[in-house]
Amino acid sequence: MHLAHDFMLALPEAILAGAALVLLLWGAFVKKTGPVFILAAVLALAAAAVAAATGQGGSAFNGALIADDWAGFCKVAIFAASAVAIVLCDRWFTQKGTARFELTVLIVLAALGMGIMVSAGDLISLYVGIELHSLALYILAAFQRDDAKSSEAGLKYFVLGALSSGLLLYGASLVYGFAGSTRFVDIAAAAQSAQVGGGHVGMIFGLVFLICGIGFKVSAAPFHMWTPDVYEGAPTPIVGFFAGAPKLAAMALFARLLTEAFSGSTDQWRQVVLIVALLSVFVGAFAGLAQSNLKRLWAYSSIANIGYALIGLAAGGPAGVQSMLIFMVLYTIDVTGFFACLTALRRDGRAMESFDDFAGLMNERPGLALAITAFSLSALGMPPFSGFFGKFYVFKAALAAGPLTTWAAIAALVGSVVAAFYYLRLIKVMWLDPAPGATEAPPGGAVAIAYAAALFAIPMVWVALTWMDPISLHAAIAFVR
Repeated sequence: MHLAHDFMLALPEAILAGAALVLLLWGAFVKKTGPVFILAAVLALAAAAVAAATGQGGSAFNGALIADDWAGFCKVAIFAASAVAIVLCDRWFTQKGTARFELTVLIVLAALGMGIMVSAGDLISLYVGIELHSLALYILAAFQRDDAKSSEAGLKYFVLGALSSGLLLYGASLVYGFAGSTRFVDIAAAAQSAQVGGGHVGMIFGLVFLICGIGFKVSAAPFHMWTPDVYEGAPTPIVGFFAGAPKLAAMALFARLLTEAFSGSTDQWRQVVLIVALLSVFVGAFAGLAQSNLKRLWAYSSIANIGYALIGLAAGGPAGVQSMLIFMVLYTIDVTGFFACLTALRRDGRAMESFDDFAGLMNERPGLALAITAFSLSALGMPPFSGFFGKFYVFKAALAAGPLTTWAAIAALVGSVVAAFYYLRLIKVMWLDPAPGATEAPPGGAVAIAYAAALFAIPMVWVALTWMDPISLHAAIAFVR
């Protein structure tokens, strides 16, 4: 009876695990797959999203997996982004003549790992989820085996990812050694009793190592060194996937770990998170000024934006966690749309990746130029675009949390002003500079995804926030006591 109950709580993960196995066998035996194969993967992700949204709540497998409103909200966003990534990647690789069925299977497995991450209730399931999705991402980064840059990106990602896994495991071992359990609820109780007895220093050290390990996964400074090189070398549609769903999953896991397992140590971890957040904002803002490659530029942009999300997380409480969640969902849509534009655009037979390539785009492809303008202004935080509302939630929560987070929000606002230069520079190049050559006709699928994301950035976000606000707040209250 308990096993059946546990299985129902883990139904989204069970659907994706079964789908990955079926798709793997299908691809291995059929060899040549087509639209039906892609449709099957997308339907599996849709079914998992429905199961996550409508399933019952509770804990499974002795607390290792938690099904609640927080996990359900995050899984719907993650599985939707993964489905979009499958469609975008398939069209791009098919056009290049290098499509292989393993790509779809890897994205489904990555989505499975991310689903486990946001539902993790102990340190073991936390690690299993992180490694399952990370191993899939390492292979995806190097998916173009004949491309030296892609192979280099995959190798760098793997080597530095192994380092982060070591930090994560060392931190988990310290926490387990002092708490005597891997379950978040038991760790919280041990941390509380240790604080009363004055012997909590060892657990704080373990928590710092955990923060460092997860900081790598979200590419927060100073653990960001892999991000620009991987973004530049990996295939463009896969970078669009990297920049969205995996970071949302890692931030959701981060929030659960800090607010459930270390709820009694908020004053300790808030300082560390704020330091990482401000480093991320300023590294992303200032290092981005020197970039000429747009994929590297957006890597630094993602580092800066993770800093804003971490400020919301450091604010704590339902409002702080809600602000982080809304910010990450809106950012995921923006970054997916931007990389859909990069996927769609080619000039003189080559991919458009530099500022010079985008010169005069408004005269040649006005629709895509307007979409990129919307994404740039949204990432900047310009009202009334979706990114403005994400930052508004974050700064509002930070101002209400106390003087420490207030000063952090003010500093982050300064960093946002600095980063405005490279967003506005891209807009200026597209709108005012002369075109260096003719662009090729973009594929319809990537254009449709780009336009849909741009419409969400403005004006659909105004409607979406009317239901995202109460749902996300309810999700945040699910585990913030």
